[in-house]
Amino acid sequence: MSQLFRRKNYSETDTSTHLLRVLGVWDIVFFGIAAIIGAGSFSSLGEAVFRGGPGVILLYMICGFACGFTALCYAEFASRIPAAGSAYTYAYASFGELIAWVIGWALIMEYSFGNIYVAFSWSDYFTSFLGRLGMHIPDYLTCSYTEAKKAFMSGSENRELINAWKTAPLMGSLKFIVDIPALVINGLITWLCYIGVKESKNFNNSLVILKLAVIILVILIGFAYINTDNWTPISVETGTPSFMPNGFAGVMSAVSGVFFAYIGFDALSVLSEETKDPQKTLPKGMIISLVLCTVIYIALTLVLTGMVDYRKFDGVGDPLSFIFEKSNANVAWMELTVSFVAIVAITTVLLVFQMGQPRIWYAMSRDGLMPQKFQEVHPKYKTPAFATIITGVVVGLPILFTDKSFILDFTSIGTIFAFVLVCAGVLLLPAKEKIKGRFHLPYINGKIIFPIIFIGGLVAFYFWEPEFFQNLMKWNDPKEGEFRASIFFFILINIAICILTFIKNLSLIPLIGLSSCLYLLTGMSHENWFWFGIWFSIGLVIYFGYGYRNSKLSKS
Repeated sequence: MSQLFRRKNYSETDTSTHLLRVLGVWDIVFFGIAAIIGAGSFSSLGEAVFRGGPGVILLYMICGFACGFTALCYAEFASRIPAAGSAYTYAYASFGELIAWVIGWALIMEYSFGNIYVAFSWSDYFTSFLGRLGMHIPDYLTCSYTEAKKAFMSGSENRELINAWKTAPLMGSLKFIVDIPALVINGLITWLCYIGVKESKNFNNSLVILKLAVIILVILIGFAYINTDNWTPISVETGTPSFMPNGFAGVMSAVSGVFFAYIGFDALSVLSEETKDPQKTLPKGMIISLVLCTVIYIALTLVLTGMVDYRKFDGVGDPLSFIFEKSNANVAWMELTVSFVAIVAITTVLLVFQMGQPRIWYAMSRDGLMPQKFQEVHPKYKTPAFATIITGVVVGLPILFTDKSFILDFTSIGTIFAFVLVCAGVLLLPAKEKIKGRFHLPYINGKIIFPIIFIGGLVAFYFWEPEFFQNLMKWNDPKEGEFRASIFFFILINIAICILTFIKNLSLIPLIGLSSCLYLLTGMSHENWFWFGIWFSIGLVIYFGYGYRNSKLSKS
């Protein structure tokens, strides 16, 4: 049992690497923007707006706030342990081997499964762009089998999916429906990651510049078409103008789509061993990219909800081009431009995520928790070659049989869980000597401040939404029951954290990050937790079947 929670001590010699250190601060910033401003803004933003209305802006602020404090915790770990592996490596140093495996397994979910969703989104924009140019790919070659069958069986109004099911050729008794563009882009990105990080860096930076230019253009032109009445639509419950027409529970129901927009900054920490002076460079790059992206998301959400009534975004997978369609702003050249740049934007997200996953496996293999083959570095390209190929396969195969909505929820819950453990892990780290030029997380005693912040927040929320608190124990409510139950347990956990903080004098910054991420988990449904539990059960079987017996810690 002692091995399960045995921690790994990292030193400077542990971070020697066969990978090339070629990334500077602005390379990290650009990779951050590439990962954060992508599928979240060009795809899942539409679903988030439909669920939460204009009030979804608050959720972007909450997620940005939570990720900001989490980024500081990542930065503290990165300054101490400049090794590949991200939250997996950090958990190994603070919690021990078993929790490190759990986090590593969660990161496999985040990067591999996340890229499945991103590949689907890329395919949507690519086929949409070709359609605007007068070129058409058969519908049964542009969607997944699961999506088409689900749409047909449920009587969906999505004409493309229904047509895909009806027109698909038969292979025996099985309809041939496969998303060819998603498979092709996955193969191309895998090849690019295989040939080297330097080539990936140059390709990424050029695409990010183009993407940012067009997003700024969307914001500037969009503001000219804003109708401020759209920011206070009629509430379906009260019949009066409201910033949150579906209530606060409606806003929180959009947490998967909103948080998915932010998970990219986690990918930056896996590039530690390819970053020059990572103790100084990574923290700066993480924080700069996160601040810039939060501001951009808030501006984009203001534009979308101001230009078009939030209810029109139901089922819209290309929201930034949708607002310029003929039925809305009617700016044809912007509609075409945004459609093209969305392809570019989502390509950069695929690139960063596809670079992240092999480096998680690389770090786990180096510790003996995965087969040694995963730490194999290509003699010419200096990349984790085998792990990169396997990542391409792991992303490509599920494209054949899964769908976007399931993948979106599945990815978000795993990532928030990883963030929770990173913030908690910082609280367990011993004090360190300050070294000039490296990032140091300021210590602020949370003994009194954190309980005041938490209790004060509860009081403020009570006066803002008194009815919600009065019905807090009504968990059978079909609309808000799950959310109320989640909030109840969130309050209990935070009360326990307040008590522990008062006794142990815990640091305030990671405490706020921990509490904020726990709050984001309240937006997840029981079904999300069910599948999340199954995924981790599979992971534990693999750990005890292979990792536990082959761990290098057990042999030391």
